[in-house]
Amino acid sequence: MTTIAFEKWQALGNDYLIFEQRALAFDFTPQRIERICDVHTGVGSDGILLLSEPDGPGFVARLRIFNPDGSESGLSGNGAREAVMYLRRNGWVDTDRFSIQTGAGEIRPHITGPDTCTLDMGRARTSSDDFPSGDADGAAQLTTQDGRTWRFQHVQVGNPQCAIHHPDLDELEALELARVGPAIERHELFPNRTNVSWYAELEPGVIRARIFERGVGETMSSGTGASGAAIAYVLRGGDSPVTVRLDGGELVVDVAEDLHFDLTGWARPVYRGELADDFCTELENL
Repeated sequence: MTTIAFEKWQALGNDYLIFEQRALAFDFTPQRIERICDVHTGVGSDGILLLSEPDGPGFVARLRIFNPDGSESGLSGNGAREAVMYLRRNGWVDTDRFSIQTGAGEIRPHITGPDTCTLDMGRARTSSDDFPSGDADGAAQLTTQDGRTWRFQHVQVGNPQCAIHHPDLDELEALELARVGPAIERHELFPNRTNVSWYAELEPGVIRARIFERGVGETMSSGTGASGAAIAYVLRGGDSPVTVRLDGGELVVDVAEDLHFDLTGWARPVYRGELADDFCTELENL
């Protein structure tokens, strides 16, 4: 049986398994992804990054991102940084600036250090098909089944974000995201589900954010979640660049007047491994 190698990377505690398409003996299905990502019966991770040859000129690679529930995400800021640093370290590219394909379009990274890079994430939007009933400015409110009303800012940053300003830091820290997150993620306003972030200003240009990701749940960090919170903060009149403090560390989001934004942070390898032959056989039979 062909050996299936992978690497595990993490960025602010947000961990992904990185596979190269050419090393796989089978396609990734939702069932196989769930099994691989399972903490007890698989390798365990927040998701899978799949790298393959690009299908268009000017790109180094194509990146597909899978959540641990088997669904596919258009973009992950942490995952994209991990993929970028992997590509550089594993000989796919020898320059510090290049382009990769993602489900959300082109991403242009600039590697700035041994484990740091800045991603040109393109332009965010406040209206999208992921919030079809919303106004152009993306500002709205929703009520969950428990009767609680949340005012939010919709931001599309390659995946949909529901950013909720929470002025009381103590209440923000006390929120039970596992309880309140699913009702917002799957609210009828968001036909494709949504990521949810709650944020509070700590000082000008610095916010605290907590993230609940669709298909993942509460997470130590999320690059797109941090970006959604930062853009919502700037739309409320906050200063840019925005330092976003997450449970896993800090990310910096530079937001321009036209909502073009860059995301800066680090990503590091954890280990290399191979899927056992018996496990591969189980996966093939799923």
